[in-house]
Amino acid sequence: MRAKTTWIWLVLAVTLFAFIVIFQHFQHSRRIPSANILDGFRPAEVTSVQVIPSGALEIRADLTNGNWFLTKPISYPAQTAAIQSLLDSLKNLTFATRIGATELREHKTSDADFGFDNPQFSIEIHTPDNRWQILVGNKTPPGDQVFMRVVGEDGAFVTDAKWLDAIPRSATVWRDTSLVSAAEKDFDSIILSNNAKGLVIELHQNPTNHLWRMTRPLQSRADSERITAALQQLQSARITRFVTDDSNADLSVFGLQPAEMVFCLGHGTNFTTGFRIGKAITNDTTQIFARRKNYNAIVTTSKDTLSTWFGSVNSFRDPLLMEFTAEPAEIEVRGENNFTLRRDGTNAWTIAGEKFSADADEVQLFIKILASLRVKDFVKDVVTAPDLESYGLNKPTREIIVRSGGDTNSVIADLSFAVTTNGIYVHRADEDFIYSISPSDFNRLPENAFEFRDRGIWHFSEKDVAQITMKQNGKTRVVVRTGDNKWSLAPGSVGIINPPALEETAHRFGQLDARPYGWVGRNAVEADRYGWNTNNLQVTFELKDGQKLSVDFGAELPSAHTALAAVTLDGERWAFIFPPTLYQFVLSYLTIPANVP
Repeated sequence: MRAKTTWIWLVLAVTLFAFIVIFQHFQHSRRIPSANILDGFRPAEVTSVQVIPSGALEIRADLTNGNWFLTKPISYPAQTAAIQSLLDSLKNLTFATRIGATELREHKTSDADFGFDNPQFSIEIHTPDNRWQILVGNKTPPGDQVFMRVVGEDGAFVTDAKWLDAIPRSATVWRDTSLVSAAEKDFDSIILSNNAKGLVIELHQNPTNHLWRMTRPLQSRADSERITAALQQLQSARITRFVTDDSNADLSVFGLQPAEMVFCLGHGTNFTTGFRIGKAITNDTTQIFARRKNYNAIVTTSKDTLSTWFGSVNSFRDPLLMEFTAEPAEIEVRGENNFTLRRDGTNAWTIAGEKFSADADEVQLFIKILASLRVKDFVKDVVTAPDLESYGLNKPTREIIVRSGGDTNSVIADLSFAVTTNGIYVHRADEDFIYSISPSDFNRLPENAFEFRDRGIWHFSEKDVAQITMKQNGKTRVVVRTGDNKWSLAPGSVGIINPPALEETAHRFGQLDARPYGWVGRNAVEADRYGWNTNNLQVTFELKDGQKLSVDFGAELPSAHTALAAVTLDGERWAFIFPPTLYQFVLSYLTIPANVP
């Protein structure tokens, strides 16, 4: 036994030695500078790629309508990036050594020694005008290079072995792992169905404004934000495992017959792709079974990437009461206090019938509030006249009509609100549904035209001030401005003053406005409501031109660190929440302490 073993090892050693000698002979005698092997090869022109691994099934992919598809050993979409990687490797493939045809013929066992009689891979590539067949043989003894031949060309080559990583060993390597093919995108039609639960939801996207709408089981605005996000997530969904390609597989085992959910996606009425979703894997509930339309393959994918699609009909309805499909040009509010806001130019607004202009920022805030009103409950889907009466919507508490510009003044939305003891109900004039919203959302809606009055109160410079008069608790103090940063007590006034602080206070009063809280009352004379009292502080700025601008302070608002205040504008008394920062200046420099005579 030992003698026989010794002879075997001796033969192997001689063979290896001969191989090394031959290889080194070719490598050292025929080494030339690196050059591309496939002259004129252009990956962009390739229409078909065939790979036959040794001892394995043929792998073939064909380019059809700009997309790669596997045609052998299975029919399935292919990974474009993986195929492109092989084609790019071949395009850039260079050789370290070229073995001439004469030397190959002289070496009688070259096909066996270099591995061409039983190659690791046979690769065939087609373009409209050309065909290449490549045989990949053995690796060189160090293992970092490999022998290869281009059939029909003289000789052979020794190349770096790294490019072999781009060659697939099985068709699975080239299978597209997208749950929805990358070639399929920008869907504008979706059907979700579950026959076992009697659920069918059909959604379509408007090509003009790109908003989604539900057409089954009811005609309704859809949650465009949710659907768009879910489609983006769907594009990123990946197959984690190819389970079986058996066309006779028992689908019920995988929860695919009946399916938990069937997706159909397409464009218009042409549903071009889709898939079935089955049950979760027993030992990994984060993964679920799936099957793409038109293919036998049963696969697994992450449940999380599809979770948004599982829901009730209402979960796909628009959770907002309205959407602005056009720029609003008019907002009419009907209720206890009727008023109409009208756009005047690019970013200016007027209030119909009022002599004061509207605050553009407040109007924009109103529009944002309208756009953000959320449905609390979908109360009723089929509404009759008696339904409107039972929910108080036949005589709504408030109605808001938003119109766009142009000659027709088309209605963007017409919302009726009914405030009842059971909730706040809403009805759109263009829909059959009744919704409810939260009281907090309803309370954000303005009730009066005066709330939109421009927040600016007056504008003057501290240099224009002649004196400031303070009245509080039956006492009066007057301070006189005598120059820049110079102030003094008027005759008969007593106390301690801080001239620089008074200068800054006068400067800030010169830019007085009703921000950030806005107006709270017009013709505000109710003492109980606003806290007016003859002992409260009154501050009057007398300007050099004789104008007298007064602020009366009412009830304090500790939570806001300020107080209610009132000014007279256009002969009317306007109440507002005094700016908190300026109120601290008032407390520090414009009040009369109780211990002052």
